[in-house]
Amino acid sequence: MSDSPLLRSVELFADLPDELLDEIASASTNRDLRRGDVIFEEGAEPDALYIVESGRIAIANRSVDGRESVVALMERGDLFGEMPLFDGRTRSAEARALERSAVIYIPYAPVRALYEGQPQLLWRVVSMLARRLRNMDEALADSVFLDVTGRTAKRLLELAGDDEEFVLPITQEELAGMVGASRERVNKAIASFVKLGWIEQVDRRYVITNRQQLTIRAR
Repeated sequence: MSDSPLLRSVELFADLPDELLDEIASASTNRDLRRGDVIFEEGAEPDALYIVESGRIAIANRSVDGRESVVALMERGDLFGEMPLFDGRTRSAEARALERSAVIYIPYAPVRALYEGQPQLLWRVVSMLARRLRNMDEALADSVFLDVTGRTAKRLLELAGDDEEFVLPITQEELAGMVGASRERVNKAIASFVKLGWIEQVDRRYVITNRQQLTIRAR
């Protein structure tokens, strides 16, 4: 049985009565992951959705020549793997642990039964999917209106959050996948930020020294 307060914090389950939330929690299990563990592969047959309990999970697509694009970075409280529950199709991306992580595994069957029995609860699903569409619109706009340097600045700010000093939680290759450019071009962008005095970098440790200018460059 998984942590009910964490389940309650997830938008998909936020409005459930306690007894229904307990049913979902009772059907779920916890899974520990090492860095590099693949939770599911693109094109795989789905059977469950997941919530991140700790660590970070990358959602990624691969091109036919093996290049990777990290389309989302999931952290504590984030839900992933839910789309096939509603459209019945295979996995649209790979999910992989970027560090030691723990996830909550929730089989589709009890969730599907929940919504079939109380379809009014699907409004939460509509809200969640609308938010995902807005995020996709923003990502598409970034790819059109921001160059590699701008996208790199934006991703670094997202990874830093409110902190001025942070350790990059992913490899340079994975960061390049998030930016949607080659590792060389992303490294060149970071080197330009260092030269301008906007950030300091030692290996994977970064210090933002001019957040204002980095934010302007990310727009």
